[in-house]
Amino acid sequence: MKNKKFSKTHYDYLNKYRAKKLLVLLTQISILLLFLFAWEYLTKYEIISSFFFSSPSKIVKTIGQLFKSGELILHSKITLSETLIGFAIATGIGFVVAFVLWYSDFLRRVLEPYLVVLNSLPKIALGPIIIIWFGAGSKAIVFMCILIVIIVTIMNILNSFTSCDKQLIALAKSLGANKMQIFFKLILPNSLKDIVATLKINVGLSWIGAIMGEYLVSKAGLGYLLIYGGQVFNLNLVMTATVVLCILASVMYFAVALFEKLMQKLYQ
Repeated sequence: MKNKKFSKTHYDYLNKYRAKKLLVLLTQISILLLFLFAWEYLTKYEIISSFFFSSPSKIVKTIGQLFKSGELILHSKITLSETLIGFAIATGIGFVVAFVLWYSDFLRRVLEPYLVVLNSLPKIALGPIIIIWFGAGSKAIVFMCILIVIIVTIMNILNSFTSCDKQLIALAKSLGANKMQIFFKLILPNSLKDIVATLKINVGLSWIGAIMGEYLVSKAGLGYLLIYGGQVFNLNLVMTATVVLCILASVMYFAVALFEKLMQKLYQ
Protein backbone atom coordinates (compact mmCIF):
# COMPACT_ATOMS: atom_id res chain seq x y z
CA MET A 1 0.00 0.00 0.00
CA LYS A 2 1.43 3.35 -1.02
CA ASN A 3 2.30 5.89 1.62
CA LYS A 4 0.02 8.91 1.11
CA LYS A 5 2.74 11.24 2.41
CA PHE A 6 4.51 10.99 -0.96
CA SER A 7 3.16 12.30 -4.24
CA LYS A 8 2.85 10.37 -7.50
CA THR A 9 5.74 12.43 -8.89
CA HIS A 10 7.92 11.23 -6.03
CA TYR A 11 7.01 7.58 -6.66
CA ASP A 12 7.70 8.03 -10.39
CA TYR A 13 11.11 9.45 -9.55
CA LEU A 14 11.89 6.51 -7.22
CA ASN A 15 10.80 3.99 -9.85
CA LYS A 16 13.00 5.65 -12.49
CA TYR A 17 15.92 5.73 -10.05
CA ARG A 18 15.54 2.02 -9.24
CA ALA A 19 15.19 1.15 -12.92
CA LYS A 20 18.38 3.10 -13.66
CA LYS A 21 20.27 1.30 -10.89
CA LEU A 22 19.02 -2.07 -12.17
CA LEU A 23 20.08 -1.17 -15.71
CA VAL A 24 23.57 -0.24 -14.51
CA LEU A 25 23.86 -3.53 -12.57
CA LEU A 26 22.65 -5.62 -15.51
CA THR A 27 25.08 -3.82 -17.84
CA GLN A 28 27.96 -4.49 -15.45
CA ILE A 29 27.07 -8.19 -15.23
CA SER A 30 26.65 -8.40 -19.02
CA ILE A 31 30.09 -6.87 -19.62
CA LEU A 32 31.67 -9.36 -17.19
CA LEU A 33 29.90 -12.35 -18.76
CA LEU A 34 30.79 -11.17 -22.27
CA PHE A 35 34.43 -10.80 -21.26
CA LEU A 36 34.53 -14.30 -19.72
CA PHE A 37 32.79 -15.82 -22.75
CA ALA A 38 35.19 -14.12 -25.18
CA TRP A 39 38.18 -15.19 -23.07
CA GLU A 40 37.01 -18.82 -22.96
CA TYR A 41 36.17 -18.85 -26.68
CA LEU A 42 39.54 -17.40 -27.74
CA THR A 43 41.53 -19.88 -25.66
CA LYS A 44 39.35 -22.88 -26.55
CA TYR A 45 39.88 -22.37 -30.30
CA GLU A 46 43.55 -21.40 -29.75
CA ILE A 47 43.16 -17.89 -31.11
CA ILE A 48 45.19 -16.92 -28.05
CA SER A 49 47.37 -19.36 -26.09
CA SER A 50 45.80 -20.80 -22.94
CA PHE A 51 49.34 -21.44 -21.67
CA PHE A 52 50.04 -17.72 -21.44
CA PHE A 53 46.51 -16.43 -20.73
CA SER A 54 44.88 -19.42 -18.96
CA SER A 55 41.06 -19.55 -19.33
CA PRO A 56 37.96 -19.21 -17.11
CA SER A 57 37.34 -22.98 -17.14
CA LYS A 58 40.94 -23.73 -16.10
CA ILE A 59 40.76 -21.11 -13.36
CA VAL A 60 37.55 -22.66 -12.00
CA LYS A 61 39.19 -26.08 -12.12
CA THR A 62 42.29 -24.80 -10.30
CA ILE A 63 40.11 -23.12 -7.65
CA GLY A 64 38.36 -26.47 -7.10
CA GLN A 65 41.68 -28.28 -6.74
CA LEU A 66 43.08 -25.70 -4.31
CA PHE A 67 39.86 -25.73 -2.28
CA LYS A 68 39.85 -29.51 -2.08
CA SER A 69 43.46 -29.59 -0.89
CA GLY A 70 42.80 -26.82 1.65
CA GLU A 71 45.41 -24.52 0.12
CA LEU A 72 42.87 -21.96 -1.09
CA ILE A 73 41.47 -21.35 2.40
CA LEU A 74 44.94 -21.36 3.97
CA HIS A 75 46.55 -18.85 1.59
CA SER A 76 43.45 -16.64 1.37
CA LYS A 77 43.10 -16.55 5.16
CA ILE A 78 46.74 -15.51 5.62
CA THR A 79 46.62 -12.69 3.07
CA LEU A 80 43.18 -11.50 4.20
CA SER A 81 44.23 -11.33 7.86
CA GLU A 82 47.41 -9.40 6.99
CA THR A 83 45.42 -6.99 4.84
CA LEU A 84 42.67 -6.39 7.42
CA ILE A 85 45.17 -5.84 10.24
CA GLY A 86 47.22 -3.42 8.15
CA PHE A 87 44.07 -1.64 6.96
CA ALA A 88 42.65 -1.25 10.46
CA ILE A 89 45.90 -0.09 12.11
CA ALA A 90 46.85 2.34 9.32
CA THR A 91 43.34 3.81 9.08
CA GLY A 92 42.99 4.18 12.84
CA ILE A 93 46.41 5.75 13.40
CA GLY A 94 46.01 7.88 10.28
CA PHE A 95 42.70 9.28 11.54
CA VAL A 96 44.16 10.07 14.98
CA VAL A 97 47.27 11.77 13.51
CA ALA A 98 45.08 13.78 11.11
CA PHE A 99 42.97 14.92 14.08
CA VAL A 100 46.07 15.95 16.07
CA LEU A 101 47.48 17.89 13.10
CA TRP A 102 44.10 19.60 12.58
CA TYR A 103 43.93 20.46 16.29
CA SER A 104 47.46 21.89 16.38
CA ASP A 105 48.20 24.35 13.60
CA PHE A 106 51.85 24.49 14.76
CA LEU A 107 52.35 20.71 14.41
CA ARG A 108 50.64 20.72 11.01
CA ARG A 109 52.97 23.39 9.68
CA VAL A 110 56.03 21.55 11.04
CA LEU A 111 55.15 18.04 9.91
CA GLU A 112 53.35 18.59 6.59
CA PRO A 113 56.56 18.72 4.47
CA TYR A 114 57.74 15.46 6.04
CA LEU A 115 54.44 13.78 5.17
CA VAL A 116 54.81 14.87 1.54
CA VAL A 117 58.37 13.46 1.40
CA LEU A 118 57.35 10.18 3.05
CA ASN A 119 54.42 9.79 0.68
CA SER A 120 56.70 10.21 -2.35
CA LEU A 121 59.22 7.66 -1.06
CA PRO A 122 59.06 4.29 -2.92
CA LYS A 123 58.04 1.94 -0.10
CA ILE A 124 59.58 -1.11 -1.79
CA ALA A 125 63.00 0.53 -1.26
CA LEU A 126 62.50 0.05 2.49
CA GLY A 127 61.99 -3.70 2.03
CA PRO A 128 65.43 -4.78 3.30
CA ILE A 129 65.15 -2.49 6.34
CA ILE A 130 61.67 -3.82 7.15
CA ILE A 131 62.91 -7.42 6.96
CA ILE A 132 65.82 -6.60 9.33
CA TRP A 133 63.45 -4.85 11.76
CA PHE A 134 60.57 -7.33 11.76
CA GLY A 135 62.00 -10.55 10.29
CA ALA A 136 60.74 -12.59 7.35
CA GLY A 137 57.17 -13.10 8.55
CA SER A 138 53.71 -11.63 8.85
CA LYS A 139 54.87 -8.67 10.96
CA ALA A 140 56.98 -7.37 8.07
CA ILE A 141 54.05 -7.77 5.66
CA VAL A 142 51.62 -5.96 7.96
CA PHE A 143 54.15 -3.15 8.47
CA MET A 144 54.59 -2.78 4.70
CA CYS A 145 50.80 -2.55 4.39
CA ILE A 146 50.64 0.10 7.13
CA LEU A 147 53.47 2.07 5.54
CA ILE A 148 51.67 2.29 2.21
CA VAL A 149 48.26 3.18 3.66
CA ILE A 150 48.97 5.49 6.59
CA ILE A 151 50.44 8.57 4.86
CA VAL A 152 47.64 8.66 2.27
CA THR A 153 45.10 8.37 5.09
CA ILE A 154 46.64 11.23 7.07
CA MET A 155 46.91 13.56 4.09
CA ASN A 156 43.41 12.89 2.71
CA ILE A 157 41.60 13.15 6.05
CA LEU A 158 43.63 16.17 7.17
CA ASN A 159 42.84 17.93 3.90
CA SER A 160 39.15 17.19 4.48
CA PHE A 161 39.29 18.52 8.06
CA THR A 162 40.97 21.77 6.99
CA SER A 163 38.65 22.35 4.02
CA CYS A 164 35.55 22.91 6.16
CA ASP A 165 33.79 26.26 5.60
CA LYS A 166 35.68 28.87 7.63
CA GLN A 167 32.56 31.01 8.05
CA LEU A 168 30.70 28.13 9.71
CA ILE A 169 33.64 27.59 12.07
CA ALA A 170 33.70 31.32 12.91
CA LEU A 171 29.95 31.22 13.56
CA ALA A 172 30.34 28.22 15.89
CA LYS A 173 33.12 30.02 17.78
CA SER A 174 30.97 33.14 18.11
CA LEU A 175 28.28 30.97 19.75
CA GLY A 176 30.81 29.76 22.34
CA ALA A 177 31.73 26.34 20.88
CA ASN A 178 35.15 25.01 21.83
CA LYS A 179 37.46 23.16 19.45
CA MET A 180 36.22 19.67 20.37
CA GLN A 181 32.60 20.70 19.92
CA ILE A 182 33.45 22.22 16.55
CA PHE A 183 35.15 18.99 15.54
CA PHE A 184 32.32 16.62 16.47
CA LYS A 185 29.42 18.86 15.49
CA LEU A 186 30.86 20.47 12.34
CA ILE A 187 34.17 19.11 11.05
CA LEU A 188 33.45 15.39 11.37
CA PRO A 189 29.98 15.39 9.73
CA ASN A 190 31.31 17.64 6.96
CA SER A 191 34.24 15.24 6.35
CA LEU A 192 32.19 12.02 6.33
CA LYS A 193 32.16 11.63 2.54
CA ASP A 194 35.90 12.23 2.30
CA ILE A 195 36.60 9.77 5.13
CA VAL A 196 34.56 7.06 3.39
CA ALA A 197 36.31 7.87 0.09
CA THR A 198 39.64 7.46 1.91
CA LEU A 199 38.50 4.09 3.28
CA LYS A 200 37.68 2.97 -0.26
CA ILE A 201 41.14 4.04 -1.44
CA ASN A 202 42.69 2.26 1.56
CA VAL A 203 41.05 -1.02 0.55
CA GLY A 204 43.09 -1.09 -2.66
CA LEU A 205 46.26 0.24 -1.03
CA SER A 206 46.12 -2.30 1.81
CA TRP A 207 45.89 -5.18 -0.67
CA ILE A 208 48.80 -3.70 -2.61
CA GLY A 209 50.80 -3.45 0.61
CA ALA A 210 50.03 -7.00 1.67
CA ILE A 211 50.91 -8.52 -1.71
CA MET A 212 54.04 -6.37 -1.97
CA GLY A 213 55.07 -7.58 1.48
CA GLU A 214 54.42 -11.20 0.50
CA TYR A 215 56.54 -10.70 -2.60
CA LEU A 216 59.42 -9.81 -0.26
CA VAL A 217 59.20 -12.28 2.60
CA SER A 218 56.18 -14.59 2.40
CA LYS A 219 56.19 -18.37 2.55
CA ALA A 220 52.40 -18.51 2.30
CA GLY A 221 49.52 -16.35 1.07
CA LEU A 222 48.11 -15.31 -2.28
CA GLY A 223 51.23 -13.28 -3.04
CA TYR A 224 53.27 -16.43 -2.49
CA LEU A 225 51.03 -18.32 -4.94
CA LEU A 226 51.57 -15.57 -7.52
CA ILE A 227 55.35 -15.78 -7.15
CA TYR A 228 55.42 -19.59 -7.13
CA GLY A 229 53.09 -19.82 -10.13
CA GLY A 230 55.29 -17.40 -12.08
CA GLN A 231 58.47 -19.28 -11.18
CA VAL A 232 57.14 -22.64 -12.43
CA PHE A 233 55.26 -21.06 -15.39
CA ASN A 234 51.92 -22.21 -14.01
CA LEU A 235 49.76 -19.38 -15.38
CA ASN A 236 46.60 -21.13 -14.22
CA LEU A 237 47.79 -20.75 -10.64
CA VAL A 238 48.79 -17.11 -11.21
CA MET A 239 45.43 -16.21 -12.73
CA THR A 240 43.55 -18.14 -10.04
CA ALA A 241 45.36 -16.23 -7.26
CA THR A 242 44.60 -12.97 -9.09
CA VAL A 243 40.89 -13.82 -9.38
CA VAL A 244 40.68 -14.74 -5.68
CA LEU A 245 42.39 -11.44 -4.83
CA CYS A 246 39.81 -9.56 -6.90
CA ILE A 247 36.94 -11.35 -5.16
CA LEU A 248 38.29 -10.68 -1.65
CA ALA A 249 39.07 -7.03 -2.47
CA SER A 250 35.54 -6.61 -3.86
CA VAL A 251 33.97 -8.05 -0.70
CA MET A 252 36.08 -5.67 1.41
CA TYR A 253 35.10 -2.73 -0.81
CA PHE A 254 31.38 -3.55 -0.50
CA ALA A 255 31.79 -3.77 3.27
CA VAL A 256 33.10 -0.18 3.23
CA ALA A 257 30.19 0.83 0.97
CA LEU A 258 27.78 -0.70 3.53
CA PHE A 259 29.53 1.27 6.27
CA GLU A 260 29.00 4.41 4.17
CA LYS A 261 25.24 3.78 4.03
CA LEU A 262 25.11 3.23 7.79
CA MET A 263 26.94 6.51 8.41
CA GLN A 264 24.62 8.37 6.06
CA LYS A 265 21.59 7.10 8.00
CA LEU A 266 23.26 8.02 11.28
CA TYR A 267 23.91 11.63 10.24
CA GLN A 268 20.61 12.22 8.42
